[in-house]
Amino acid sequence: MGATQQDGPGPLGRWRQRRAARLARREAAHRLYGAVVALARQPHLYAALGVPDDVDGRFEMVALHAALVMRRLALGGADAQALGQELFDLMFADIDRTLRELGVGDLSIGKRVQAVAATFLARASALEAALAAGDEAAVGEILERNVGPDGRGPDPVQRAALARHIVALDAHLATAPISELLEGRVPAPAAPAPEQRR
Repeated sequence: MGATQQDGPGPLGRWRQRRAARLARREAAHRLYGAVVALARQPHLYAALGVPDDVDGRFEMVALHAALVMRRLALGGADAQALGQELFDLMFADIDRTLRELGVGDLSIGKRVQAVAATFLARASALEAALAAGDEAAVGEILERNVGPDGRGPDPVQRAALARHIVALDAHLATAPISELLEGRVPAPAAPAPEQRR
């Protein structure tokens, strides 16, 4: 007797299902990366919170917001973790492309991207530890080291407000339905207001 409906799809059918799932995940990662970039380009981060509006400052904001989204995906099960890896790969493919546009030579591009990836992972790990401990001051110290460390970045009041923004976004993502992220959407809280100087 031939195969029946109860037997499920054959090898070709399973291959098609896996391929469709990979394509859907890739499309979700593209939407998610677009949402991360939009979060990182919010004008108040630069105008009110003192992030330098230049290549370095914008990269730090993309990396910071991507790290928060990846942290949430890492806790969301196998599908979410696979999407987190897809998001990571997509982000660094974009960094590769950006470095090429900035004139970095082909012979050194791989090492530059690897160095940026290692730096990102180290910062994401430090951020993970600070957020897991609920240590807003440690988040502020990470920002002090990495966001305009040459004195062009946020002043102490702005940095404290930026740290609160990061902690609030992390808490918001922790309660967001994982289904929204799997569909490529990042529900974001309202923009924070900086503290008033006295």
